[in-house]
Amino acid sequence: MKYFLSFFFGSLLIFSCTEEEAKKPNIIFILADDYGIVDTQAYVAKFLNTSIDSTFYETPNINKLMKEGVSFSQAYANQLCSPTRASILTGKYAARIGFTTAMPHRNTYYNQNLEVPQGYYANDVLEHKDNILIEQPHINATSNSGVSTGKHTQTNLDELSIAEAMTDYQSAFIGKWHIGGFGAKGFQPKDNGFKTLAYFDGGGSTYFNWKKPWNQKSKDRFPKMPQQEWEIGDSGKDTGEKYLTDDLTTQALHYIEEKAKDKDKPFFLYFSHFAVHTPYQGKKGEIEYFNAKETKGFNGQDDAIYASMIKSMDRSVGKILDKLKETGIEENTLVVFMSDNGGIDAEITPNNQGTENSPFLGGKACLTEGGIRVPLIFRWKGKIESGKWVDTPVDCTDIFPTILEAAGYNAKQIVKENDLDGESILGLLSDQKNEQNTYTKDTHFWHYPFNVIYKSPYDGYALTPHSAIRKRDFKLIFDWYGRLHLYNIEKDPYEKNDLYSSNKEQGDVLFKELVSWLEKNVAKRYWPKINPDYNPEKEVRKTPFKDLMATVEK
Repeated sequence: MKYFLSFFFGSLLIFSCTEEEAKKPNIIFILADDYGIVDTQAYVAKFLNTSIDSTFYETPNINKLMKEGVSFSQAYANQLCSPTRASILTGKYAARIGFTTAMPHRNTYYNQNLEVPQGYYANDVLEHKDNILIEQPHINATSNSGVSTGKHTQTNLDELSIAEAMTDYQSAFIGKWHIGGFGAKGFQPKDNGFKTLAYFDGGGSTYFNWKKPWNQKSKDRFPKMPQQEWEIGDSGKDTGEKYLTDDLTTQALHYIEEKAKDKDKPFFLYFSHFAVHTPYQGKKGEIEYFNAKETKGFNGQDDAIYASMIKSMDRSVGKILDKLKETGIEENTLVVFMSDNGGIDAEITPNNQGTENSPFLGGKACLTEGGIRVPLIFRWKGKIESGKWVDTPVDCTDIFPTILEAAGYNAKQIVKENDLDGESILGLLSDQKNEQNTYTKDTHFWHYPFNVIYKSPYDGYALTPHSAIRKRDFKLIFDWYGRLHLYNIEKDPYEKNDLYSSNKEQGDVLFKELVSWLEKNVAKRYWPKINPDYNPEKEVRKTPFKDLMATVEK
């Protein structure tokens, strides 16, 4: 079932074989929230061909991580946080397990203590929709809100989590969960193989005075929930810190320090930041610093509060790196940094707050590159090359098998055959150009079956349901309103040249493959439905609605 750190030998050829280095590595996975692809200085330098000193945001520690490791230029997450978190935890495309969106607390069959309809799931939401006033040709799908653990009578499903798969490891979780059915018993980090340091099962959190809502046990929000206490969170040990990012970091540092003393058993720490998710709250002194900074407005980035939140999150990364060095375990610790979706683009959100993802198109909630392309960095001091880039497209389902391989396991032998969408990208850390075909996966899928208040980067109106496929160089975005967008991402990463009209045959082939994938992998309750009350005469969009799904040959 396992291989004892097999990647030290054979194809990778990047590790020596001393007895000391043959130990199973510690692994720290850091997940930022709503952190955009050009929110990091060193990523900006690559994509905009500019100096680090010219930027507004400051990320010296993430820059250091990149300088000492391998960075991915075409790493993909999902369009929102919960789907990405579900994929990371299971190695599966989120829509396969019902995670089609991310929501604030919503009513589910479980928390309303309702009988679950046949073919549905206890943590499916009853309804989720935004206050959109224009005509909508589709009714929103539903979405799962809790990764199944097999620990509840209403669910007979059990997804193998990354922590459960790493049986030789001490696994701990800290931070944002948001895949536990809004505090449902049996669906929290502890039910997925993690020791919980501190967590909150919500989409966002205040950064000051957060402990009371995290520690709430009363079921006032869901009084019908069939459990004694609401398991929405736990603020963990008191650190004396007044700012959430600092508090979580201090708790994580204490855990690392404690585990560094145990030389015989490795640890896996999943550090899931709330930063830089709303509400935008930073430290007064740092906000003042960024407001006065001469480079304010660089690339359209001018929100001093947002910049201060990035600064705190970056400082957290630096403290973790320092702690690894201080405790003498940095050369036996793999550090991975990623974001859960693209940055909230101020031009896309209704409140005009957030970052600027330019030159990438769109932002969070969009299936354009600005919404799903994210930073991904691997650093393993003394074990992998430093300062390298990988341009091969990879996605968040690949994190599960990659971390398992780094830990000495073979994911394909642990997970049932054909039940894993991810593929290990560990080989790309040495074979950066993929010349040895280290990574064979060439197709990636997304599915977002909701009308949402985020503005479409195409027409400025509320987003309609979207699905997408990227196959090698080409990416097709299927707007369920009846529009197809085709791009050669390798040549046109900023999606400026829509090729569908000029290359309809290529687009239609990808559309057919995308629909086939949806048919085989995504339950119909997670598809948008035609709205019987839709009135095309009141449509404000310039192009009429067309049901493209009705044109697909069955």
